[in-house]
Amino acid sequence: MEYNTVNMENKDILSHLQWYLDSGVDETTGDETLDWFALSSSPAPKPALAVKTAPVISADQIAQEAEKLAADCNSLSDLNEVIKNFNGCRLKKTATHTVFADGNPESDIIIIGEAPGVDEDRQGIPFVGEGGHLLDKMFKAINLNRESDFYITNILPWRPPGNRAPTDEEITICLPFIKRHIELFSPKLIILLGGISAKSLLQTDTGITRLRGKWHDYDLESGKVPVLPLFHPAYLLKQPKAKGDTWADLLSIKARLETLSPNNEEQAT
Repeated sequence: MEYNTVNMENKDILSHLQWYLDSGVDETTGDETLDWFALSSSPAPKPALAVKTAPVISADQIAQEAEKLAADCNSLSDLNEVIKNFNGCRLKKTATHTVFADGNPESDIIIIGEAPGVDEDRQGIPFVGEGGHLLDKMFKAINLNRESDFYITNILPWRPPGNRAPTDEEITICLPFIKRHIELFSPKLIILLGGISAKSLLQTDTGITRLRGKWHDYDLESGKVPVLPLFHPAYLLKQPKAKGDTWADLLSIKARLETLSPNNEEQAT
């Protein structure tokens, strides 16, 4: 007996299936018959080969490799080339340019920010956007300019997507490069812009609000170098009320530079 199920209603289809079950039908077949005896004698399929996965490398291991590469650099140009060819940080894949530094490499002051923004990534130069313009105005107010009086770079040489904050992993990987950067530059004064820069290089969990306005030390082979953290220019653009504190910090930098000037050193001797 054949049943035409095309025009059946749902209840009729259910009744039809129940009739099959009541008749002892417990499986369905296709239009073509299968030789189950032949199939049973066929060799069993070979098990799929296990896919070998690459071992997971931690951020600390990558940082150790970065440290070795940085240690072999004997000049800022060497370090620049090493960083450009370094593929251990995933940020490089999404960045347009490796942003190394700007300013006068023969000056005594190094200013260290956090990471490039969209304008910096596009041009390959640190602090060229709105925050960079404010930075130049800030230091011009104490008679310092980028072309002759200071040198500027970042903790990270690549822009995080969407200008998000750098992750701990990204900072760990890039930290050996900025530390070697400082050693090769050999500054007399270090200025840290923003909480990420200050906490990373001063190795502290204290926030920028409590760190700014106070002088710290950074250890180099040549001795201790004075360090002053400042609010990041991007923060000042959003919080203009903090400009008063920053002006006080800039005056503190000016006063400290006067004690480091050659005339004062001669008078001290």
